[in-house]
Amino acid sequence: MTNKIKSEPSIAYSESAIRNNLSIVEYCRTSVAAVSGCTAGVLGLTSLYGALFFIFAVTSFWFMLLCKAGIDTWRKFFISRKSLLLNGIFGHFFTYILCWTFIYGMVHVY
Repeated sequence: MTNKIKSEPSIAYSESAIRNNLSIVEYCRTSVAAVSGCTAGVLGLTSLYGALFFIFAVTSFWFMLLCKAGIDTWRKFFISRKSLLLNGIFGHFFTYILCWTFIYGMVHVY
Protein backbone atom coordinates (compact mmCIF):
# COMPACT_ATOMS: atom_id res chain seq x y z
CA MET A 1 0.00 0.00 0.00
CA THR A 2 1.46 3.31 -1.00
CA ASN A 3 0.60 6.65 0.48
CA LYS A 4 0.12 9.29 -2.11
CA ILE A 5 0.38 12.80 -0.83
CA LYS A 6 -1.60 15.26 -2.84
CA SER A 7 0.28 18.45 -3.18
CA GLU A 8 -1.73 21.52 -3.88
CA PRO A 9 -0.72 23.40 -6.99
CA SER A 10 1.36 26.46 -6.27
CA ILE A 11 -0.49 29.71 -6.64
CA ALA A 12 1.14 32.73 -8.22
CA TYR A 13 0.09 36.11 -6.89
CA SER A 14 0.50 39.44 -8.57
CA GLU A 15 2.24 41.59 -5.98
CA SER A 16 0.92 44.84 -7.41
CA ALA A 17 -2.66 43.52 -7.46
CA ILE A 18 -2.43 42.28 -3.86
CA ARG A 19 -0.92 45.61 -2.78
CA ASN A 20 -3.71 47.49 -4.57
CA ASN A 21 -6.38 45.31 -2.93
CA LEU A 22 -4.87 45.86 0.51
CA SER A 23 -4.66 49.62 0.02
CA ILE A 24 -8.33 49.72 -0.95
CA VAL A 25 -9.22 47.63 2.11
CA GLU A 26 -7.14 49.97 4.29
CA TYR A 27 -9.01 53.00 2.96
CA CYS A 28 -12.37 51.29 3.54
CA ARG A 29 -11.34 50.19 7.02
CA THR A 30 -10.38 53.76 7.93
CA SER A 31 -13.73 54.97 6.63
CA VAL A 32 -15.58 52.31 8.60
CA ALA A 33 -13.69 53.30 11.76
CA ALA A 34 -14.59 56.98 11.30
CA VAL A 35 -18.24 56.34 10.46
CA SER A 36 -18.72 53.84 13.27
CA GLY A 37 -17.01 56.25 15.70
CA CYS A 38 -19.41 58.99 14.65
CA THR A 39 -22.33 56.59 15.01
CA ALA A 40 -21.22 55.58 18.50
CA GLY A 41 -20.90 59.25 19.43
CA VAL A 42 -24.36 60.12 18.17
CA LEU A 43 -25.87 57.10 19.93
CA GLY A 44 -24.19 58.19 23.17
CA LEU A 45 -22.34 54.94 23.77
CA THR A 46 -19.83 55.07 26.60
CA SER A 47 -17.09 52.85 28.01
CA LEU A 48 -17.50 49.13 27.27
CA TYR A 49 -20.49 49.59 24.96
CA GLY A 50 -18.43 51.84 22.71
CA ALA A 51 -15.56 49.35 22.57
CA LEU A 52 -17.96 46.50 21.80
CA PHE A 53 -19.49 48.61 19.04
CA PHE A 54 -16.02 48.97 17.49
CA ILE A 55 -15.52 45.19 17.60
CA PHE A 56 -18.95 44.74 16.03
CA ALA A 57 -18.15 47.23 13.27
CA VAL A 58 -14.76 45.65 12.49
CA THR A 59 -16.09 42.10 12.33
CA SER A 60 -19.11 43.21 10.29
CA PHE A 61 -16.81 44.87 7.77
CA TRP A 62 -14.65 41.74 7.68
CA PHE A 63 -17.63 39.50 6.95
CA MET A 64 -18.93 41.88 4.28
CA LEU A 65 -15.50 41.96 2.67
CA LEU A 66 -15.26 38.17 2.62
CA CYS A 67 -18.77 37.90 1.18
CA LYS A 68 -17.93 40.44 -1.52
CA ALA A 69 -14.72 38.60 -2.40
CA GLY A 70 -16.57 35.30 -2.30
CA ILE A 71 -16.63 32.82 0.54
CA ASP A 72 -14.68 30.27 -1.49
CA THR A 73 -12.75 32.55 -3.83
CA TRP A 74 -11.24 35.13 -1.44
CA ARG A 75 -7.81 33.50 -1.95
CA LYS A 76 -7.71 34.96 -5.44
CA PHE A 77 -7.62 38.47 -4.02
CA PHE A 78 -5.90 38.20 -0.62
CA ILE A 79 -3.19 36.04 0.89
CA SER A 80 -4.54 35.59 4.42
CA ARG A 81 -8.00 35.90 5.93
CA LYS A 82 -6.53 36.64 9.36
CA SER A 83 -4.53 39.59 8.06
CA LEU A 84 -7.72 41.11 6.65
CA LEU A 85 -9.15 41.19 10.15
CA LEU A 86 -6.11 42.21 12.20
CA ASN A 87 -3.92 44.47 10.02
CA GLY A 88 -3.84 47.98 11.40
CA ILE A 89 -6.57 47.37 13.96
CA PHE A 90 -4.96 49.59 16.63
CA GLY A 91 -4.50 52.50 14.25
CA HIS A 92 -8.13 52.24 13.23
CA PHE A 93 -9.13 51.97 16.87
CA PHE A 94 -7.50 55.35 17.47
CA THR A 95 -9.42 56.81 14.51
CA TYR A 96 -12.59 55.34 15.99
CA ILE A 97 -11.87 56.86 19.42
CA LEU A 98 -11.11 60.26 17.88
CA CYS A 99 -14.42 60.38 15.98
CA TRP A 100 -16.34 58.81 18.85
CA THR A 101 -15.22 61.29 21.49
CA PHE A 102 -15.49 64.31 19.17
CA ILE A 103 -19.05 63.57 18.07
CA TYR A 104 -20.09 62.48 21.57
CA GLY A 105 -18.83 65.78 22.92
CA MET A 106 -20.54 67.80 20.18
CA VAL A 107 -23.90 66.07 20.57
CA HIS A 108 -24.19 65.19 24.23
CA VAL A 109 -21.94 67.62 26.09
CA TYR A 110 -22.35 70.95 24.28
